[in-house]
Amino acid sequence: MTIFSLWAHKVINKAGGLVYQRNFAGSSSDGLAQLTSNEYLVLAGTLHGIHAITSRLSPTGSSSGAQVIEGETFKITILLTATGTKFVLLTSLAEATAEVVLQRVYEAYSDAVMKNPFHTPEMPIRSEGFDARITSLIGAGQP
Repeated sequence: MTIFSLWAHKVINKAGGLVYQRNFAGSSSDGLAQLTSNEYLVLAGTLHGIHAITSRLSPTGSSSGAQVIEGETFKITILLTATGTKFVLLTSLAEATAEVVLQRVYEAYSDAVMKNPFHTPEMPIRSEGFDARITSLIGAGQP
């Protein structure tokens, strides 16, 4: 399954640190500017802060925070797991399957990363198995 309107995928740990990031846009003309690694870390921390604030804004009681953030030309979809890890997709506004893709990415993470006895939780993901599953799920992308 290839999603043509998907621009980027990120995994943010429960402390707001970026543990996995991958771009799927071919170039900046596809809608996603190339950022430095420091800018990706700042972006992850900012998104973590926004998510934490929105989880406290519900007038009816507890909330899990923002699940979708839309801009004029993009959509950010967030899946919060029970352990606090956030899976994030940056897509075009027209993308309708982001929630399903995030659920499948979470399943790939559970199988390829969390079952790896050499992976330390909350640390950067360095798993060829996870990369291969993401590639088969979403497409080739850019590292």
